[in-house]
Amino acid sequence: MSMFELPDLPFAPDSMPDLTSAETFSFHHGKHHAGYVKKLNAAVEGTNYAGLPLAEVIISSRDGDPGVFNNAAQHFNHAFFWNCLSPEAQGPEGPLAELIDRDFGSFDAFKEQFSDKAAKLFGSGWAWLVQNPDGTLAIAQYKDAETPEGTEHRPLLTLDVWEHAYYLDHQNNRAGFIEAFWKHVNWQFVASNLA
Repeated sequence: MSMFELPDLPFAPDSMPDLTSAETFSFHHGKHHAGYVKKLNAAVEGTNYAGLPLAEVIISSRDGDPGVFNNAAQHFNHAFFWNCLSPEAQGPEGPLAELIDRDFGSFDAFKEQFSDKAAKLFGSGWAWLVQNPDGTLAIAQYKDAETPEGTEHRPLLTLDVWEHAYYLDHQNNRAGFIEAFWKHVNWQFVASNLA
């Protein structure tokens, strides 16, 4: 049976101190994400989920097995989030930039709408940029461990707004964390997720 594994961070933990300190990454990646992976492996061992790809575990457990679903979805969400980050400042280009302009009017309008959704999500959860089945882009709030993975909405970009993602560095200033996020989006990864 293949066990799920904690992926390495695709950047140095001290490479984005304005967004997240190395100390926060050590907790967020090394404790929180690692904890989801450990609990997921324990939850699927000896069950019908054993040996299934992560996406299938998410789909199969979504409506009836919260213990498995929450850990599987959080493993996916966090692994996706790490890939959304880059120490180097970038901007969307090519087809992605064109879709953002088409569906939101401009990059600035998109950034404002995404930031607003992230800031106003009550409690814990995720802000996502997704691609709908018809190819249009949309911004959505996902509570707690919910995820677009395994749905008709294709995940493109996410921001973790659980307090453990930012509290050591930004305290209760979620808006400051969100603003810093825009300097560190890995737009090449976002573009690679387009249908």
